[in-house]
Amino acid sequence: MEAREPYATCTVCPHHCRLSPGQLGACRARRNRDGAVVADNYGRVTSLALDPIEKKPLARFMPGTLVVSLGNYGCNLHCPFCQNAEISQAGKTQVPWRDLSPEELVALTVDARGRDRRVVGIAYTYNEPLVGWEYVRDCARLAHEHGLVNVLVSNGCAARCVLDELSGLIDAANIDLKGFTDAFYDACVAGPGALACARDTIARLAADPACHLEVTTLIVPGMNDTEDEIDAAASWLAGLDGGRGADTITYHVTRFFPRWHMRDRAPTPVETVYRLADVARRHLAHVYTGNC
Repeated sequence: MEAREPYATCTVCPHHCRLSPGQLGACRARRNRDGAVVADNYGRVTSLALDPIEKKPLARFMPGTLVVSLGNYGCNLHCPFCQNAEISQAGKTQVPWRDLSPEELVALTVDARGRDRRVVGIAYTYNEPLVGWEYVRDCARLAHEHGLVNVLVSNGCAARCVLDELSGLIDAANIDLKGFTDAFYDACVAGPGALACARDTIARLAADPACHLEVTTLIVPGMNDTEDEIDAAASWLAGLDGGRGADTITYHVTRFFPRWHMRDRAPTPVETVYRLADVARRHLAHVYTGNC
């Protein structure tokens, strides 16, 4: 009887996809190749821009500087309100991309810094970077060798083994805390235990003295816009970093606009965003509003 290639289980995120040979995971970015799950999107860049660091958003890390921002394709969440669905919900055959090696990315960034001294590093953003964490790791190592900083913008739904691989490489991060209930993450098709996974990532980064941490919650009407939910999230954040989170963690409360599968819903009222930011300020010293 002809031998069959083995199934393989991806351990990168809460989905724990069990993949047959050649199959892609729920993220559309990781594939079973010869019995091992690998990053199918490695070096396949769909988006590249020079951004103000405040756009990430990072309000209190190297203000006034610029970062080379890049995205690949794929995401392990399927938020119905996704603002970058054209790449995050796509696979390699559904979106234009180009190969960009870590060496080429860093050389491009060093060249940009040579032309504008405000350029300080690289931001891994736009889609979910950690579904292709190997590329982030390889780029980040090389970036540090050239005196560049690394910025991670992520949903935080990644296993501890992934964070271990990136230890010491991330200088600043903004993690999306989508909501503060399992029901919200279920609506994002995030996999079992996704909220706990995101919380664990945030807690770990908060405890890392080498990483500046900011957290963002997009306020979606009817889903996570109650005072009780934001109060609970802000209170939890304040207790991190050995109880110093109230002063060390920056929190962004951001306005929703209709996107992807939620184009029929009105934008979040501005007054709601301001009110919930005030709720968060009961616990946190650094709270910002966005998209208002």
